[in-house]
Amino acid sequence: MRGPLLFSDIDTPGLASLEGYRRGGGYATLAAVVGKKPADECIEIVKQSGLRGRGGAGFPTGLKWSFVPKNSPRARYIVCNADESEPGTFKDRELMEKNPHLLIEGMVLAGYAIGSNTGYIYLRGEFEYIQRILDRAIDETRAAGLSGANVAGSGFRFDLHTHLGAGAYICGEETALLSSLEGFRGQPRLKPPFPAVEGLYACPTLVNNVETLMNVPHILNHGAAWFRQWGTEKSPGTKILSVSGPVKRPGNYEVPLGMPLSQLIDDLCGGMRDGMKVKAVIPGGSSVPLLPASLLDTGLDFESMNAAGTFLGSGGVIVIDEGTCMVDALWNITRFYEHESCGKCTPCREGTYWMSEVLRRLEHGEGRADDLDLLADLADNILGKSFCALGDAAAMPVQGALLHFRDEFEHHVTHRSCLVNRRRDGLSVVRPCEQAHA
Repeated sequence: MRGPLLFSDIDTPGLASLEGYRRGGGYATLAAVVGKKPADECIEIVKQSGLRGRGGAGFPTGLKWSFVPKNSPRARYIVCNADESEPGTFKDRELMEKNPHLLIEGMVLAGYAIGSNTGYIYLRGEFEYIQRILDRAIDETRAAGLSGANVAGSGFRFDLHTHLGAGAYICGEETALLSSLEGFRGQPRLKPPFPAVEGLYACPTLVNNVETLMNVPHILNHGAAWFRQWGTEKSPGTKILSVSGPVKRPGNYEVPLGMPLSQLIDDLCGGMRDGMKVKAVIPGGSSVPLLPASLLDTGLDFESMNAAGTFLGSGGVIVIDEGTCMVDALWNITRFYEHESCGKCTPCREGTYWMSEVLRRLEHGEGRADDLDLLADLADNILGKSFCALGDAAAMPVQGALLHFRDEFEHHVTHRSCLVNRRRDGLSVVRPCEQAHA
């Protein structure tokens, strides 16, 4: 679905070039703002718009900008988090691939607002082809005087660079990203101090997601009230959702925040394929608790998702059909977090291993009577106790699956087989899980 804001012109031929971007009004906001509008006013407009971080946390963007100290004698940096390694999320890559100049304009404007002269776009290791697209676009802006020593003749300097990571999930966490950008191993740092005060090279640093920064030129051009015409009071604007799973039309959809999840699946995605039925949906990437089919009318906004016991997160909507074994699906997710744990803290390093091991036992017909309590206890001892949010990301899917689909886990213990096989085949005797995996 082409949306009203970031996706309104995403398929325009030649949009990735400077000429194509300018044909649609690109860089007009930059020319009207940089050197002409007070930086504090820019921050206030973004505050009033209610824009919240689109990378997962949903923190108010303008408030985050205001945390960067104005009187610091040290250099200030702006870093774009373009790591996008959350399973189920693929929105940022399409935005950067098709409209790189919108991201660049957003970064220059954000840099001007916080008084930063240097910006970095941190890309995940698999995005080498996108790095080439961005580098070409940055070269175009430098040659046109839209970045570099004298942005749009304003006297404001802003140098922009790209940096390719090594493909580690942990580098989506902002402090691990900064460590990686400095050339160190990508591991999270203790907070506080927060990056806004002491970030890249121990200097004040603003870290924002790709989608967040791409909203900035539109907001500074049209104003806060214009942006608020979409979404809800506390979750204004639009959100790009990456829908995957057995729906008829998977892909990226830009929707007003607050749209019911059922409307996204049934109307925009065309419903389920081949007569399948929805069993559950993971609404914000694999790191958030799932929602059962009974909660599909929940609104796709930060508050509604929280009230339903989950999070909007990065907007990676993973649809799960009734033929999927929840134990198997959860084991797959947990193995990912076990593999991606940086190993810095004990709760995450050891906890993800043991959760994966318990789920392996269950899925291979070796489950024990106390395994479900053990799983719950492991998740509880990780959640809120790990050094960074990766531990939470591993624990919350386990808690959500046990809450809503405990009967499937119990069936794995008592019958040493998948409950979905019994329901699907209508048989009184089903294959043990280990035979299904043989």
